[in-house]
Amino acid sequence: MRFPPSFLEEIKARLKVSEVVRSRVKLAKAGREWRGLSPFTSEKTPSFFVNDQKGAWFDFSAGRNGNIFDFLMETEGLSFAEAVERLAAMAGLAVPKPSREAEAQEKARASLHDVLEQAALYFSASLAGRGGGRARAYLEGRGISSEMQARFRLGFAPDEKYALRDHLAAKGASAETMIEAGLLVHGEGIAVPYDRFRDRVMFPICDPAGKVVAFGGRALAKEAQAKYLNSPETRLFHKGAVLYNHHAARGAAHETGRVIAVEGYIDVIAMTAAGFSEVVAPMGTALTAEHCALLWRMAEVPILCFDGDRAGRKAAYRAIDTALPLLGPGRSLAFALLPEGQDPDELVRSDGPGAMADCLAAARPLADLLFQRETEAGFFATPEQKAGLERRLREITREIADPVLRRYYEADFEARLLRLFGSGTQPTPQRRGKRPEAAGWSPRFQGPSTRGVEAGARSPGPPAISASLRSSPLLRPTRASLPPREGLILLLMLNHPGLLERYAEAIAEAELSNPEADRLRVRLLGLIGTSAELSTETLRAAAEAAGLGAVTQRLDLLAAHASHWYAKPGAAEADAEEVLKQALTLHRRAKALHRELQMAELALGKDSSEANLGRLNDIREQLTALGGTEASIDGFGISSGRRAGAF
Repeated sequence: MRFPPSFLEEIKARLKVSEVVRSRVKLAKAGREWRGLSPFTSEKTPSFFVNDQKGAWFDFSAGRNGNIFDFLMETEGLSFAEAVERLAAMAGLAVPKPSREAEAQEKARASLHDVLEQAALYFSASLAGRGGGRARAYLEGRGISSEMQARFRLGFAPDEKYALRDHLAAKGASAETMIEAGLLVHGEGIAVPYDRFRDRVMFPICDPAGKVVAFGGRALAKEAQAKYLNSPETRLFHKGAVLYNHHAARGAAHETGRVIAVEGYIDVIAMTAAGFSEVVAPMGTALTAEHCALLWRMAEVPILCFDGDRAGRKAAYRAIDTALPLLGPGRSLAFALLPEGQDPDELVRSDGPGAMADCLAAARPLADLLFQRETEAGFFATPEQKAGLERRLREITREIADPVLRRYYEADFEARLLRLFGSGTQPTPQRRGKRPEAAGWSPRFQGPSTRGVEAGARSPGPPAISASLRSSPLLRPTRASLPPREGLILLLMLNHPGLLERYAEAIAEAELSNPEADRLRVRLLGLIGTSAELSTETLRAAAEAAGLGAVTQRLDLLAAHASHWYAKPGAAEADAEEVLKQALTLHRRAKALHRELQMAELALGKDSSEANLGRLNDIREQLTALGGTEASIDGFGISSGRRAGAF
């Protein structure tokens, strides 16, 4: 059976390679890729890699590689047709039946791609030609260089009614094909179809494969009825399922581990010129579920960067409503709100890329913005008003389909309500009775497991801390300015090498503030994947060879404290793992809060409002609560023969 190329591309666009491979291979993150043991050979050291951005897998031990279709054919002995049918079912697509009609449709799609590509070439030539002076002046005025114009294939549609039509007709394109591609206006009362785009700067819109599927046009005349005009819906273009610059941003997102969504074409180009290549934009419409799915294929927590005005905030709030039912582990959103009255283009041009980097670094988690939305316009002086807010938050959390994440949002909002109303008010409990393991509770903790919590979300409140841990050297700054938590992370890496491999990606992102400590972190990470066996002895030898022996000696002094048995080589790895996960989480949160603090101080300097002052004080309180915090774990240490709760 011959399948249309567009159908095969749609399957590959909908399914990550890692999702398909995971059914037969246990995968672990390795930088921007996934790694596991070969399904074709018997091996102890993983040599099987999956790259979702490239849409491919590589097995170095067996000398094989391929795409998702190849994987099923190689591992399950399926024919190509059987592999396509299996994957189509996973992607929720109906397999097209072979017919003359299907072949005709595929040829029609190819014709549409051809005519749209010819149109893009025509618009580009028009921009560079004698008649494109006004368009070039407009782009130069917006700070778009000739390099960026070429990179984004910008063009110009002349102010003539039949210029494009006649040009394409001379190349053999029919009027019907041009109409179906959305290039001509036709209909009742229009005797002769005419060009849709006239006197406009043109922005080609591409599919994930980089093929032109539509255009956006920005009017040059001030009196134009529509400043921006997009192609109509066609068999190639559905604006609710397409992101501008998606094809180019995928590779950059893979390298940086993030993707940024802005509101317009110019914003995308300005951000790219400023060094932020992992940026996309919806097609002049509100964020849709399809847009969210595309963003999550590029990053687990896309950053939505909206204009700093009321319309921008409304767009952010609408995006929250769209995303809520779709949230889950590895699927959330963050929001970078720009200064009042500025869009991304204006910010990078006026204040430079550094200002944009600061805004992105201070991006707020979805839960933050959702709570702000529900409280920013209200007064909660009476019991009725407070109850009304609590009821609204409960109704909102019911929109979250993932039951574990829903429970965390309920707990998060309970804690926020307590902070808002004061300790004298206790929100209605959301859960009663026994905590079911099936719902995601960990039997070893005095609360819900941290697995599956969205990145950047605040915990319901600071966990308790034992007296012995509070007084220990690990939670007091040392004379060598090695922050206690950083020392703990390094100790666990040195004394439990298995954790170094399993948490390589999280450790790679946990940049340490102490320069020597960070050099040790980088050196240890560099041993992963080499021929050297990862053991405490080899790690320490590598540190010594790199001139970092003094750092390990200081760490050993910290570990000598009697209460720090979990950081010693003899501790059970399960206990050490729980401490490492917590330390990494707290480290990430502390860094994020410090970035938020800097932004809050800048905001207060520009506008000394009550809201900005409250935001600053709130961040300071969180940092105070976070400092030196380690969770008191119910039953912790049983694996190592320690009594419950003893540090």
